[in-house]
Amino acid sequence: MIYLDNAATSWPKPESVYQAVDSCLRTVGASPGRGGHSMARSASMLVYETRELLAELLGIADANQLVFTHNATDAINMAVFGLIKPGDTIVTTAMEHNAVARAVRVAETQGAYIKIIPCSVDGQLDMEAMETAIKQNPKLVMMTHASNVTGTVMPVAEVGKLTKAHGVILLVDAAQTAGVEVIHVQDMHVDILAFSGHKGLFGPQGTGGLYVKEAIAVRPLRVGGTGSLSESDTQPEFMPDRLESGTPNTPGIAGLKAGVEFILATGRSKIQEKEMALTQLLLAGLREVPGAIIYGKQTAHERTAVVSFLLAGRDSGEIAHLLDRDYGIACRSGLHCAPWAHTAIGTLQTGTVRLSPGYFNSEEEIGAAIAAVKKIAAQGGLA
Repeated sequence: MIYLDNAATSWPKPESVYQAVDSCLRTVGASPGRGGHSMARSASMLVYETRELLAELLGIADANQLVFTHNATDAINMAVFGLIKPGDTIVTTAMEHNAVARAVRVAETQGAYIKIIPCSVDGQLDMEAMETAIKQNPKLVMMTHASNVTGTVMPVAEVGKLTKAHGVILLVDAAQTAGVEVIHVQDMHVDILAFSGHKGLFGPQGTGGLYVKEAIAVRPLRVGGTGSLSESDTQPEFMPDRLESGTPNTPGIAGLKAGVEFILATGRSKIQEKEMALTQLLLAGLREVPGAIIYGKQTAHERTAVVSFLLAGRDSGEIAHLLDRDYGIACRSGLHCAPWAHTAIGTLQTGTVRLSPGYFNSEEEIGAAIAAVKKIAAQGGLA
């Protein structure tokens, strides 16, 4: 199997990730913060150390402002429904994943106002329209760091300067970028950061996080046991307990810790450099395929390792099926849970085929994928 679906979930993971999950289940096992015995203390230390490592990677000054979530979608829901009230305005972009789009549509039914900033056919944000919207003082600007359809990296730091100047909260969806792209929440003026653990951070599925700037109070989406202030039947006000209720996914967090340790030991920039080299190779090869239409920027500059394409007159699902059935290549076809983005690039009716290389792919695998697409382009319809 040639796995080119890393934009959905990175695979394989570093060997240390598998070992960490297994070791946690076998030797830690207990609930963090729910007891004074040695196993519970070990579980608490594991969670604490993971929080600290993530803070180091993401430029977070106070690790206690970072809470663990089920995934980026969970984190976005926590932020949106913990912040927005009837009458508030949310500014977002036309390249958003449904994790953002569906959340803001629900907020809209609850009395919020939504402003969607347009993007070009290659996924670039209309900064003039964004600046105009920010000057109207919305409650929240929420935007993806990079599109999961075109791979286009959005100008988060530039938007952050505007939101800071106008006192507007900036929420960034870093599902596609955490662990690969440079993220420093303070330098980029990001007030809230949502991220998944199972993609660029190499963690297991069911892990993610939400950073909330200290000055911002997010109402809890869930309340319950935190292991702290157990004498009280009201939710703690301090972070991270304010937003973390219930027993956490400790084995998953153990795997996430190992993934972050791998990134810090290997070097985030080295990982990004390899992924971009593979992406550039993929783009160059697809440009040579007769009838291939590549979406997003035509080079690896200002994009992540996500490449969407179509073959003229062919169904995206058919192409992905042939790649899997005949060539053992795993990819994704369709709308990628991002109908706004497909509307922006003109593929809402067709979807695209998405190839997303990862750090553990090789140049030979990219070459094999290009050769397979060429053969599919030459052979006609589904056999």
